[in-house]
Order: sequence, then structure tokens, then C-alpha cells
Amino acid sequence: MSNVDHQHISVMLEPCLEALNLVVAGCYVDGTFGRGGHARAVLAQLGADGRMLGFDKDPQAIATGQQLAAEDARFAIVQRSFAEMADELAQRGLLGKVDGVLLDLGVSSPQLDDASRGFSFLQDGPLDMRMNPDAGESAAQWIARADEEEIARVIYEYGEERFSRRMARAIVQRREQEPFTRTLDLAEVIKQANPAWEKGKHPATRAFQALRIHVNQELEDLERGLEAALDVLAVGGRLAVISFHSLEDRIVKHFMRKQVKGEQINLPRNLPVQVEPFKPRVKLIGKALKASDAEVRANPRARSAVLRIAEKLR
Repeated sequence: MSNVDHQHISVMLEPCLEALNLVVAGCYVDGTFGRGGHARAVLAQLGADGRMLGFDKDPQAIATGQQLAAEDARFAIVQRSFAEMADELAQRGLLGKVDGVLLDLGVSSPQLDDASRGFSFLQDGPLDMRMNPDAGESAAQWIARADEEEIARVIYEYGEERFSRRMARAIVQRREQEPFTRTLDLAEVIKQANPAWEKGKHPATRAFQALRIHVNQELEDLERGLEAALDVLAVGGRLAVISFHSLEDRIVKHFMRKQVKGEQINLPRNLPVQVEPFKPRVKLIGKALKASDAEVRANPRARSAVLRIAEKLR
């Protein structure tokens, strides 16, 4: 595991702090601690009675979080997926008592920039891609056993890659001669199978995104995590979610809209009864926000960020 200190710039930091509508003595959850930029900024605005709990699967993020916890007694870190936050907070007697939940989705800069983590198609490293390298199946292991149809499906669904079948065919043909173990090796095979790609984008961008999402079950975690966030929030508590690609943002948008509509009861048409108006679980706070031009200039990784905010009503 690399010890190189890779810089991480927290995306949309000020809009997130505003979105959480911070209470000085409040209780907050950072579901994606990363290197703690958002968490530290929240703690800086909390008083002595405020507290914050961080979640992350990455051992390096956990090490950073433990260091912060040693410096600040108001903070604690847990090595679990944010999808499990309801269970964790129930154990701590905090279910339904949280004032704000922040989810900053995607991969942190240190993970992307550290070639040894296997996320990068620009630097050579072991083909891993796991947020927690000590759990689950690596990208190399999955590619070695998955059939061509499954590889194509993952690249198409999670990468929205129109040449997914060509890429899957090339991967399967190549692995018959030699297994994939390195990122640049896989990236080159995908590049050769990609007849056309967007200007300024590496031809393996979408495929690598798809593999990362699949290996880490990111979309499944997101769906479970959004439900869990509503369970842990107090009435009036805020949920703020930053997404970085259309698949994530679509899930967040549809979830929030569904909660705004409230519980819907399917009754037969023309039934002569008065149905109580649907009760929304949340209200949306403003429209979806994007990073400012100044922030994108300072941190190009913020260019695709979308922040959505909801407040729990009941």
C-alpha cells in the first residue's frame, strides 16, 4: 500500500456546509469520509456538544479518520459502507436523531492518484479497484472468471459505453492467452477495441468507471444508503448528496422525488372513499447545484459534480 500523500480537494465545500444547515450542538454523519475535508469543515462550525460520525470502507481513509478522532473527541470513524449507517447509529442510540447526512460519492483523489490502488487507466498498477482491498473480489479476479456477456453488460450498464460488446470480446480473447493483472494492460486492450471516443477523454474511461462501480457495488450501496439516511435523520434534518456521473445522479434524483410524493396507496378506481392526501417524507431544498466556474478551474474534478439537498419532514 502506498504511503504517498496524495492531495484531496473537497468538492463543493461551502455549498455543502450551507446545505446541511448546521446546528452548533448537532449530530452529523459523513457517509464518505475520504480524507476528511468535509468532516473537518463541519466540525469547525460545531460547538463542544456537537458530534460527527464518519463512514468509509478504505483502510487509508480509516487511518486518517482515527487520527482526527484522536485529535477531536467529537468525531468517530467506522469502517463500514454508508449503506449500513442505520444499523450503526441504532447501536449508538442515535437512530432518528441525526441533524444532517452528507454523501460525497465516487472515488477520492488519493484513490485515483495512487497507482497501487488500481483505479487508474493512466498509471500502471495492480488491477484491483476495491475501496477496501481486504474485502471482496478484485477487478482482476472478476475479469478472470466473468463470461463475455456479463462483462459486456457491466460495461454497458455502469459505463454507458456503446462499444461494450467489442470491449468484452477483446478482453475475453486476450485473457485466454494471458490473465489481466495490470491496469495499463487492460486499458490498452480496451483502447484498441474502442473505434471512437469523446475528444479529451481516454478511450477506457467509461469501461474503468463501470468496473469500479461493479467491483464496489456502488449503485446498490447508494440505493440502500439513501433509505438508511432518511431512517437516521431527525425531522428537519438535511440530506446532501454530491454525485459525479449520470447513473448516480439519476438514482439520487428519483429517490428524492419519490420521497416528495410520499406514500402512495394503490386503490381501485372510482372507489367511493375519501383518501387522505399523500404525506411527503421530504421536501427538496432548492434546485440541483453545480460547482462554480472558479471551483472547476481550481479543481477540474469538480466539473461533473451535482449537489442535491432534501429535508426530512416526518
